[in-house]
Amino acid sequence: MKKAGILFIVSLIAFSALAQEENWKDLFNGKNFKGWEQLDGTAEYKVENGEVVGISKVGIPNSFMATKKDYGDFILEYEMKMDRTLNSGVQFRSTSHQPDGSARVNGYQVECDDHDDRPWAGGVYGEASYGWLYPMSYNMKATKAFKRGEWNKVRIEAVGNSIRTYVNGVNFANLVDDRRSEGLIALQVHGIGDNEEKAGKEIRWKNIRILTDNPAAHRITDVKLGPEVSYLKNELTEAEKEKGWKLLWDGKTSEGWKGARLDKFPEEGWTIEDGILTVAETGGAESRGGGDIITTRKYKSFILEVDFMLTEGANSGIKYFVDPELNKGPGSSIGCEYQILDDRNHPDAKKGVSGNRTLASLYDLIKADASFYGEDNRPKRVNGIGRWNRARIVVKGNKVSHHLNGVKVVEYKRGTQLWKAIVAYSKYNVYPGFGESEEGYILLQEHGDEVSFRNIKILELE
Repeated sequence: MKKAGILFIVSLIAFSALAQEENWKDLFNGKNFKGWEQLDGTAEYKVENGEVVGISKVGIPNSFMATKKDYGDFILEYEMKMDRTLNSGVQFRSTSHQPDGSARVNGYQVECDDHDDRPWAGGVYGEASYGWLYPMSYNMKATKAFKRGEWNKVRIEAVGNSIRTYVNGVNFANLVDDRRSEGLIALQVHGIGDNEEKAGKEIRWKNIRILTDNPAAHRITDVKLGPEVSYLKNELTEAEKEKGWKLLWDGKTSEGWKGARLDKFPEEGWTIEDGILTVAETGGAESRGGGDIITTRKYKSFILEVDFMLTEGANSGIKYFVDPELNKGPGSSIGCEYQILDDRNHPDAKKGVSGNRTLASLYDLIKADASFYGEDNRPKRVNGIGRWNRARIVVKGNKVSHHLNGVKVVEYKRGTQLWKAIVAYSKYNVYPGFGESEEGYILLQEHGDEVSFRNIKILELE
């Protein structure tokens, strides 16, 4: 190639890089909080050496230094450092008020915590709204890129329904969600309750800048993305379709489902409205209203995801390897059950053995406990009553696991001596070979309480 041609290409690359830099705007001027306002709590914020410094304070709620302007599609970059043991984050596409009008910052947040037993910095949390959307249990390998107690460079790409986060150049969260399209950006100082040991600790931010001019054209394309997690309502992403995911419920009709003891879908007890499948409240009795519903075909190895919403005191379940012929008397059809329960208000939570009838447990057999598997420092993360939670059941032959809101809470292997011993000590000991079938139906349980479902999808495995 001639020298003139080489110079032209070099100039073109330099011009492109310069044009991209010109698209960036400083969100913080390094001198004062012009364009920002403090919301909710009264933690101290100050400017020091061109940095925003947030200082933890006893006895106050979460505090936020928020932009006065809302942002929709953008790429946001900043550097962040925090003292050990603190919890913090950066809000985006958020609002200062709840739907009822009460003042409370809520919306998407890029998590930043510094706990050895829960390395979830870089994940996406729904502050005061959705709960965990992308805990880093989805992408634990990436968490090694986070530097504890040091400066970390964070990047958020929010383009349409695609939300991606990067820490030090590594993709952490790869989220698809369309519940919020715009909102404020805010720097959080998390409340510390009455913990005096955490008082006076600091969180620092610097080099906060944003790109809003055609951000889709400036997304990173040369970094391996983490697993995609989608919350689109009864809709598959292109990536899910390519992998082979299928909607197990179309969000509109009863196609693919029937009553567990019927040759058609129940005429009463179940409703389909606005993309939500709801079982009616009929007094709390098991399978006395519309009855359970099952898939019209059986499944072997698979990954099943179901979003569910509990009402107060409600009981239901997702069953798999179901055989409707096992129980022809009163009650529900028999199969392995992912328990759906309001642990706080339903009496069944205190029955069974050591909590094995609580939410996300393998009902009456194995208690749900994420801390046992090292994916969280709590037994489980529950988004709450009246909010959507996600159940995930992974079946690979005889190996099975339950996940709640992205975190593994149960793991077991069917057919082993340990399995047989657990079954022998449960209510299922009257069913020979319980849980060892090669295939079975998938069931949504009617237990006389109102529970809603959506985003029911399945990936069949080889």
